Amino acid sequence: MAGIVHKTFDTADETRPFEEGKGRLDLLHTDHGPVGRAVFEPGWQWSKHIKPLAGTESCQAAHVGYCLSGRMKIVMDDGETAEAGPGDFMSIAPGHDAWVIGDEPCVMLDWAGFGDYAKPAGG
Repeated sequence: MAGIVHKTFDTADETRPFEEGKGRLDLLHTDHGPVGRAVFEPGWQWSKHIKPLAGTESCQAAHVGYCLSGRMKIVMDDGETAEAGPGDFMSIAPGHDAWVIGDEPCVMLDWAGFGDYAKPAGG
């Protein structure tokens, strides 16, 4: 393993577009696992723009992340809710829906749950 690994999301190892052009996931592959930057455009909602790719009723990824900009509402399958905004750290268990609040893109970093995120079912 190298002493320093330097990568940028601007030239990500992989990019996965969301349905209807509502954003994308830029993924960096590291020795410690994948790290992702997701750009969720206004109007994006997991149940509309990722569910068709995931093939599950709600998001089954566990997320450990940080909100860089914009706002997002998260609703757990059991009804628990939270909002994330710039500077917020989040740890979200599997079993949730989420959507962008307002008319600004929401940009999130995640170093736990984006490895298989927005991959077509079986892909």
